[in-house]
This record gives sequence, structure tokens and C-alpha cells, in this order.
Amino acid sequence: MRRTTEDWNPNLYLKFADERTRPSRDLLAQVPLETLRNVVDIGCGPGNSTELLAGRWPDADVLGIDTSPAMVEQAAERLPVARFEVADVASWTPEPGTDLIFGNAVFQWVPDHPAVLRRLLDALPEGGVLAVQMPDNVNEPSHRLMAETAAHGPWAEKLAGAARDVLPSVGEYYDLLKPAARQVEIWHTDYNHAMDGAPAIAEWFRSTALRPFLSPLDEEERAAFLAAYVERLAEAYPARVDGKVLLRFPRLFILAVR
Repeated sequence: MRRTTEDWNPNLYLKFADERTRPSRDLLAQVPLETLRNVVDIGCGPGNSTELLAGRWPDADVLGIDTSPAMVEQAAERLPVARFEVADVASWTPEPGTDLIFGNAVFQWVPDHPAVLRRLLDALPEGGVLAVQMPDNVNEPSHRLMAETAAHGPWAEKLAGAARDVLPSVGEYYDLLKPAARQVEIWHTDYNHAMDGAPAIAEWFRSTALRPFLSPLDEEERAAFLAAYVERLAEAYPARVDGKVLLRFPRLFILAVR
């Protein structure tokens, strides 16, 4: 998958803030730490997940990092009690004494992320926790139709390699992390989001999964790509009894205790 250098759009991302924050709440509920000193939110985005961490551990030192300056700026405005830095987790190392590394919907973007996860787990002290959630939806219609739209248009050459890779298997994650952890829990949750039709699904992904597809295109090409994508989505996601469509969204959760 090609990594785009175009900055993220916090306002577009937050259009679906409640839906995007729900997996963070579900992951946080499984973290078995009553008290801690230092917690890091990897890929903090606009601070919605960091806010949950600061709320649960109000006396902890909370650090959020993200590669996006726009996201970090928005997060700092939202949550002045926490620290925020522009950093890339691919090369970032936690400070000694970090008790929890929390990553919501970020590691799927990181090259060779399983090795990064193991490196971060190794850096934690005994009892430290690595808690991670990643979308596992590459084989869903929403993502298959992105790749199909990319391959069957005048932009095909520009968009070669834009699709995200399928995540490794649960067994691969377990075998990688368990030698460094006393406990590893891995599970899937399928969310079903009621959306206002195919255009709303496209709007959801414009700020995330569609970015590598849209970034290389000019304004006219982007509009044409989105129109073609929405047309395919409308066939794949039929209207339900109330006129909404249901976006099935599988997510993978990993909890490792050092």
C-alpha cells in the first residue's frame, strides 16, 4: 500500500466521531490496569481516544503521538491536560516507565507493523500493557469496491498499489507476541453502522481508507472516482426498512500484558 504524504483532515474524521470512538471504549474496557503513571496514545488523531485515557487515569501522564500535524494541533486544543507530539511510531520508542501503549486504528497504516508491535511490547516494563485495535475490513465490499474502482478507470496506473494489505492471521500475531508476554488476548468485533446511504459510506472512508486512492488524483479525477465508487456501493449496500444502509465493519483487537 502506498503511504500518502497529504495531511489528515480532523474535521472530516470527526464527522463520525461516535462511531470511530466506540472501538476505543471497547478496547479500553479490557485493559487490566487500575492505576498507572504513563500512558501513550499511538495515532491519537484529534484526541477522541486520548480523552478516554485521560478520563480513566486522571493522575497519569498522558502522551498522544500522531504523524499528522493537523491532528496533533486539534488534539492539543481538545485536551490541554495531555501532551501531544508529532511522531512516527515506526521509529518512535516509549519512555522508560510507560505502563500502557494504546493504539486505536493506526497500526494498519504502519509498514511491517507486526515487528513494530513486538518492539513496543519488548520496551514495556513487567506488567505493562499493549492494547491495539485495527480495522480488519479489506475483504468487505467497502474496500473491495475501492480496489475495483481503482483498477477499472482512467486512473488505474496512478492508483496501482493503493489498496491496503490484508492483516496477518490471529495465529501469527499470537506467535509473535506471546514469547514476550505473560498474557495475549486477541478477538474480533463486527460493528454494523447505520449510514445514510452509499454517499455516507464514501464520506466515512474519505478521511481514512480512501486517502491513498484520492491523494494521487487531481480534483476532477477525485470527483469521478468518488462517483464511480458510490455507484458500486449503492449496489452492494441495499437500503433497510428505515432507508438506512448497514456498513459492516470488522475490527481486530489485541491485548498483550508484559
